[in-house]
Amino acid sequence: MKELENVSLKDYSTMRLGGIARYVAEVTSKEELQTALAWADEQNLPVIMMGDGSNIVWRDEGFKGLLIVGKIKGYDVLEREDGDVFITVGSGENWDSVVERSVKAGLTGVEALSLIPGTAGATPVQNVGAYGQEIANVFVSAEVYDRQTKSITFLSKYDLEFGYRTSRLKTVDHGRYFITAVTLHLQKKNPEPPFYQALERYLKERGVTTFTPQIIRDAVIKIRMSKLPDPKKVANNGSFFANPVVDEGTLVQIQSTYPDVVFWRLDGGRGIKLSAAWMIEKVGFKDFHDPETGMATWPKQPLVLVNEKATSSQQLLDFKQKIIDAVQKKFEVTLKQEPEILPNLEQSSSSEAQNISNTESDLDLSKLT
Repeated sequence: MKELENVSLKDYSTMRLGGIARYVAEVTSKEELQTALAWADEQNLPVIMMGDGSNIVWRDEGFKGLLIVGKIKGYDVLEREDGDVFITVGSGENWDSVVERSVKAGLTGVEALSLIPGTAGATPVQNVGAYGQEIANVFVSAEVYDRQTKSITFLSKYDLEFGYRTSRLKTVDHGRYFITAVTLHLQKKNPEPPFYQALERYLKERGVTTFTPQIIRDAVIKIRMSKLPDPKKVANNGSFFANPVVDEGTLVQIQSTYPDVVFWRLDGGRGIKLSAAWMIEKVGFKDFHDPETGMATWPKQPLVLVNEKATSSQQLLDFKQKIIDAVQKKFEVTLKQEPEILPNLEQSSSSEAQNISNTESDLDLSKLT
């Protein structure tokens, strides 16, 4: 296990902003995770666990607790004669590498989730989805460390109560469970149309009529690369806003003024998903470069906020609020961010806040090993 003190959080977020972390521990096994958590409990320290930081914005105040970086690896396969395949992957596995490996094995179920940054363990938290697929469709269970019972346990698909870009891990159970592995149910067969609108259009334009997991993965990668910046080269968190889900009345009201509004009806009568990108463009924030904050929207996808010259997370938050306010004023719809702002002050208890203020003295990290 690797332990560090007083580390810049800019190195632990693809937006490359944030203050200082008092302690950082990189764990590569369940045993190391339990050791790190036990040490944090002894020192009365708050704890946050993360993967690659692709969906995190760190506050300028930093984090005066223990940041655990999950690097637990593993890829196990259980294949049945009926073509059902169950893969169990370590929470620290790079997500796109997991997709690539499953696609090479001829498995379908996650090929449309190609090139999404982050780790496998992060995918169930907000029910990652793209191009018609989402983790909830293939999720079986997660192996987790329960901070309440201080033991390893398993959470099923039904335990997580998946919704559009959310789960219990993001809401009522936030901070309780630390994921160590994820099991997914894939199938050894070819994907079948119809596909997501943008993907369907891409395939038709190129005369593609044969569909394999590899063909769909290649198409999704081409589409994403044409629209989205590489976080290794351009500081960003991917799509910063989720597409808002509204009721029929709200859609009709918007259509009365903007008949060209872009929307999708969710299955099972779960509501109507509006295009956040369309609304952001309509309020004048497409390819927008803000001299006040040093932030901008990506020219080819206004959902992506990029850090051009910002030096503080507050500048990012100010820019975010400008967009939210403009959309709210024009459409009476409130956009919600996808990246998590950490530490999450709203979910910190008063006792936890007290713990943070009491961690200024030097502590012995040797007890972590």
